[in-house]
Amino acid sequence: MLGRYRRGPCCAPVLLWVLLLPLAAPHRLSHHERRDRHVQDRPKLLLVSFDGFRWDYVDRVPTPNFHSIMDEGVYVEYVENAYITKTFPNHYSLVTGLYAESHGVVANEMYDLAWNRSFSMDTDSVYEPRWWDGAVPLWVTVQKAGGRSAAAMWPGSDVKIHGMYPTRYLRYNASMSFETRVERIVEWFSAPGGEAVDFGVLYWEEPDESGHSLGPQSPLMDVVIAGIDEKLGFLMNEMKKAGLYEKVNLIVTSDHGMAQLSADNIIELDEYVSRDLYTWVDKSPVVGILPKEGKLDEVYNDLADANPNMVAYRKDNIPEHLHYQHNSRIMPILLEAKEGWTIVQNRTRSFMLGNHGYDNTLRSMQPVFVARGPAFRQNYVKTSMRSVDLYPLMCHILSLRALPNNGSLSDVQDLLSPEMVSTVPVPPHSPVPPQQAAGYSYAPVVGSFLGVVMVLCFLVVYIILVTFKQRPSLKRRSWEMSQPLLQEDLHL
Repeated sequence: MLGRYRRGPCCAPVLLWVLLLPLAAPHRLSHHERRDRHVQDRPKLLLVSFDGFRWDYVDRVPTPNFHSIMDEGVYVEYVENAYITKTFPNHYSLVTGLYAESHGVVANEMYDLAWNRSFSMDTDSVYEPRWWDGAVPLWVTVQKAGGRSAAAMWPGSDVKIHGMYPTRYLRYNASMSFETRVERIVEWFSAPGGEAVDFGVLYWEEPDESGHSLGPQSPLMDVVIAGIDEKLGFLMNEMKKAGLYEKVNLIVTSDHGMAQLSADNIIELDEYVSRDLYTWVDKSPVVGILPKEGKLDEVYNDLADANPNMVAYRKDNIPEHLHYQHNSRIMPILLEAKEGWTIVQNRTRSFMLGNHGYDNTLRSMQPVFVARGPAFRQNYVKTSMRSVDLYPLMCHILSLRALPNNGSLSDVQDLLSPEMVSTVPVPPHSPVPPQQAAGYSYAPVVGSFLGVVMVLCFLVVYIILVTFKQRPSLKRRSWEMSQPLLQEDLHL
């Protein structure tokens, strides 16, 4: 077929145009193909928290699924979480890499003096964004970088933080089963094409609830712990059935541990200071005290040496290693009970057999940490890490530039596979520009323009050749000798 276009001089430009024109049109399709491939090739990460799962639970009863992850991945023996060792502060530290004094969610119960508003995990105040906007959780960073995220009941994930919800999320509902939460997360990771999420967080309330009511030393906790391992096995099996297990990096951890309490170890504040002098903020074992105006010194002096099993701090004297001082939501006086002790105003308050919130250096407050996946080493045990180090680690796995944080990637990069360690951190994924999000691309225009330019250049060369061809034979012969290949190739 091409031979017929060699016979006439006018047909050559037509042939070239026919060959060049298709170069413009496919750009639109190839752009989307490249984008889809880019989305599919993005690293994937699922972060799971079993609330109150203490570090030593994995060896207390047979936990084959936890140990399977240890054998296939990494295990950290000692994780120093953030102070105070409560649910909301620590879950926000895990996804921001910040201590509570920096991200602003300083307790499960808070009071903001500037707003004159209170926050409680048991009220709708948890859905007010201003309590959370002091930091940027990882799911927001993922989405601002052009990725997609998912959340199943993680504290704060159903709040519009910095004007954004996770791409897919479940509003908190304690009655929703773990299995249903897993099925939704797996569904979102398995979605076709660009609908699949890149990062997910999954939360389960146990064994925290049982630890509070039974106490961690109760033999009844053995069944609860074994049940958590079975739930982890369910998650692993669902990931395997969906073809995600070898693709998605899986991190399983917790927010804190649990300490055993005793009905004999009670500190009653009414014995030491009048309630008329202060407002009680948050709950044992770390209690915020807001003295009435002009009563700071009096209240502090009444509490400073009130009980040998309780420490009273003025805000500016809270130990620096706790990283719990520089925030307006931290009260002027902080009371901290010693491990195993409970602070109440009087004994009319309900009593628990287990609790957390104590000094984060206590072994009983330490959470579990295991992880596996393409980004992690195999059968590797690390002695210690800080929970705030998890955020820069996750950002590195997701190829995102971490926002300023209190963690350190260098302190935990030994958890990563050699291939991941050798990679240099890269800038975050570029967000899809609005015009691309609407399905339009400039590639066809650019391709057509280049095609026209090439055709015009060819026509100029062709005209020159025809002009030389019509000259006297001697001149033509002389020109042919100087340009033999060009003339032969064009069959002029």
